[in-house]
Amino acid sequence: MRELVYFIGVSIDGMIAGPGGETGFHPLAPDMVAHVRAEYPETMPAHIRPLIGMAADTPNKRYDTVIMGRATYSVGLTEGITDPYPHLRQYVVSRSLTEADPAVTLVPGDPLGLVRQLKAEDGMDIWLCGGADLAGQLLPEIDELVVKSYPVVAGGGTPMFTGGFGPREFTPTEALTFGHGGTITTYRPRVAARIPSDASR
Repeated sequence: MRELVYFIGVSIDGMIAGPGGETGFHPLAPDMVAHVRAEYPETMPAHIRPLIGMAADTPNKRYDTVIMGRATYSVGLTEGITDPYPHLRQYVVSRSLTEADPAVTLVPGDPLGLVRQLKAEDGMDIWLCGGADLAGQLLPEIDELVVKSYPVVAGGGTPMFTGGFGPREFTPTEALTFGHGGTITTYRPRVAARIPSDASR
């Protein structure tokens, strides 16, 4: 079955964006950029690829679908980018947007139902691109977290998740450190240990 993966960049204090939606404050390191290009090429937007010497038709390696919230999609819209990931099936979950690029499917509600439907299909994994409210709604369906942690404190802004309190444990399965001290850590949901039926005897 396909998996839902929350692949996201955060500051030391856990912010994915600034108070005004700013996203350009995360410091980059050449070796981290090279790793993401090699292992997660589909997460590079089409308009960024020429700027980093990446071929526009670089094949997808892990994901064939991206899901994002309105705020995440709007980051590109402010720059006139209406089709940020033409190499992926794009879904935007929003109650307020009424129109989008023909390449983008608007989903007015029930993101959990959307994800469960997509998981039942054949294909590569599904990338949850953001934002916080959508991630909070989809937390029960997240199969993997890939957290790019950058050595910067935002001091405020948008956290990785918002929504109701509902702890869910994850276990780190891989941690990589890069030249500027930033890391990429992969987490999988923790599976509760099975207690033998005769344990209390």
